[in-house]
Amino acid sequence: MKQLITAIFFALAAAPSFALADVAPDVLARSVTDEVLAIVRADKDLQAGHPQKLAQLVETKVLPHFNFTRMTQLAVGRNWRQATPEQQKVLTDEFRTLLVRTYTTAFTGYKNQTIEYRPLRMAPTDTDVLVRSIVKQPTGQPISVDYSMEKQGAAWKVYDVKIEGISLVENYRNTFNAEIGRTGVDGLIKVLVDKNKSLAAQVSR
Repeated sequence: MKQLITAIFFALAAAPSFALADVAPDVLARSVTDEVLAIVRADKDLQAGHPQKLAQLVETKVLPHFNFTRMTQLAVGRNWRQATPEQQKVLTDEFRTLLVRTYTTAFTGYKNQTIEYRPLRMAPTDTDVLVRSIVKQPTGQPISVDYSMEKQGAAWKVYDVKIEGISLVENYRNTFNAEIGRTGVDGLIKVLVDKNKSLAAQVSR
């Protein structure tokens, strides 16, 4: 499943730098999908899972289109208010690193999935929408992937992803709340730091 989520990250990854105020979120997602997948298909290193190249692609193409602060806040849930501003920043940084490293590693499982977007239900004044898509695999059943997106200034940002109705944020929330209940906010930070160190070590091997 991780490799499928990774494909979604890259499908939304390569929006141009010009103002996006007049571009609907589904149109943006659809228009960049071909470009990003073309980059991957044309680069043998990316197809082979070259860690540095994948990390660079994630950093430059993916991160600008995700609101990691809100994602972290939603994942931590009610315990977010217990954290100090300094702890909130560390949580956001570590959660961001965890997602990037997880999906960078999982991207080696990409096997030419294709992505189709459903018609968008959106009023002209909406600033929070759900973009629905279907991931079609070479083998197996299609998988529904939905993005919760909000408008920030002129750009649309993803703050949650649902795979077959299962929320990425809610999945982490259950784990995070359990850890905070056992060891507090600092305990969760330690878990995230240790996990990121472990993933980094795997990449460097």
